[in-house]
Amino acid sequence: MSWGAVIVAAGSGQRFGQPKQLIDIAGKPMLAWSVETFAAMPEVSTLVVTTEAEFVPSVETLVKRAASKLDTRVIVGGAERQDSVRLALVALSEGAGTGPQYAFIHDGARPMIRIEDVRRGMAVVAPGVGALLAIPVVDTIKQVNGSRKVTGTLDRAKLWAAQTPQFGMLDDLLRVHRAAQTQGIRVTDDAALLEDAGLAVIVVEGNAENFKVTVPADLARAELILRERAAV
Repeated sequence: MSWGAVIVAAGSGQRFGQPKQLIDIAGKPMLAWSVETFAAMPEVSTLVVTTEAEFVPSVETLVKRAASKLDTRVIVGGAERQDSVRLALVALSEGAGTGPQYAFIHDGARPMIRIEDVRRGMAVVAPGVGALLAIPVVDTIKQVNGSRKVTGTLDRAKLWAAQTPQFGMLDDLLRVHRAAQTQGIRVTDDAALLEDAGLAVIVVEGNAENFKVTVPADLARAELILRERAAV
């Protein structure tokens, strides 16, 4: 199997207060943690990172240093995450030689991803079958209307909180993203496009530490986890 990895790092960091991809965390830029993780996997042959235009030179330097043995590209992301992913998948498909058959998409703001979790997600992918990492929901989830009146309570036994990476055959992922662009469909993750296209999508249990650094308080928590790992 030949895998292509996409890391989406093109957000403006509105909730965080500034772009996050190059913020130092446990002695490295946040983005470097996931780049190094994927570069350490023999299954991964190609890496595409999306970022803001102003950060392309800095990210290129980071990626070349952290993933020197991979075929890498850094590209400018789109207006929204979905656009960035589509552009990155196109870049994967246009790689030199025989490109990867499989692909996964990861948020650059999830620096705590572990190799063993990625491999569990990879293991279930096949033509017509995608996957995503997720963890069971532990809180009770309420549905509300526009005025925040509760309209229902969901059965948390059936609910999982989606994470990344999200996995599929490269052809499948590219096809559903192109169709979504044509049809004006907007979603918040890639698995939703696979689901809407009728593909089977398998949930693979992830790790609670693989959270997304969204607000400044998350940074201290992530720093602690990564420093503890480095000390082992």
